[in-house]
Amino acid sequence: MQIAVVGAGLAGLTVARQLQSQGHHVTVYEKSRGVSGRMSTRVTELGGFDHGAQYFTTSSDRFKKEVADWRKLGWVVPWESKLVTLDHGITKAAGSTGKRFVPVPGMSSLGKQLAHGLDVRTEQQVVAIQAFGQQWLLSVMSDEVAIPASAGPFDIVILAIPPEQATPLLEVVPAMAKQAARQKLAPCWTLMLGFQTELNLGYDGAWVNNSRLGWIARDTAKPSHRAGERWVCHATPEWSVEHLEDDAERVKEKLSKAFHESTGSPIQAIHAVAHRWRYSQATKPMAEDCLWNAKQGIGVCGDWFAAGLDGSGRVENAFLSALALAAQVSKAKK
Repeated sequence: MQIAVVGAGLAGLTVARQLQSQGHHVTVYEKSRGVSGRMSTRVTELGGFDHGAQYFTTSSDRFKKEVADWRKLGWVVPWESKLVTLDHGITKAAGSTGKRFVPVPGMSSLGKQLAHGLDVRTEQQVVAIQAFGQQWLLSVMSDEVAIPASAGPFDIVILAIPPEQATPLLEVVPAMAKQAARQKLAPCWTLMLGFQTELNLGYDGAWVNNSRLGWIARDTAKPSHRAGERWVCHATPEWSVEHLEDDAERVKEKLSKAFHESTGSPIQAIHAVAHRWRYSQATKPMAEDCLWNAKQGIGVCGDWFAAGLDGSGRVENAFLSALALAAQVSKAKK
């Protein structure tokens, strides 16, 4: 079958690889310049910043097996990090949450590896889906063409994107659109800080209480990362919602101040950039593994599905949701 996958984050790449291995012809459409979605690395003159997902953990046997294979290939390695909790300048040891893994040399590296051998078309945004007999046509926007181009026909369309972006595309299947519309991803303002000298804070990452910030991490503490002193700071979901439409420069100033207040470090950054993730993490996961309409050949997967796990928004959720949808598609009879 001819299958279109919209979104080249971990869920999209995983489902695409699974379906291609089953003998289907798969085309992946990604609106950004590169793959990996929120498992992203911002490259600068100082080095890379993992400004989206920071690391991932494993809990299910299936994902543990996959990560073991990735480790054998050298795609991911454990991050032996010292993590703490900061509260009004008081540092406390953080409880263990299991082994943490990071792709090397940056979070986006895993997506790049998974994209090998796939037909991935970047900088092409799918803006509509329309019926074409028993198949589907996609309306695709790109910078190269002034008006949307038509792509297809496809027997199956899979959406591996945030629910807010999936909902308008699902207008062709109103019941699925209604389900997706109930889900919301919280935004996250991220601050990337580069320093000329080491801060010597004594930890690699910290959950921050009573602050605009919820998390900070020394990016250069991760294995195989370029040397230097680079920190990634994530604002809390509440603060990000309140300041969602603020100017990036104003956000940079406020979060920089919060960083210095939380860490007690007086050293000023030589590089500071704020980035807004409009859709970052599910506030409440959808209980299902994925959404699938076999009759019409449309499915949805992503990290906003529970996929049998407690919670959502994790790399493992995206992977298991993609596997579940691929298994449903494999049963499809067209």
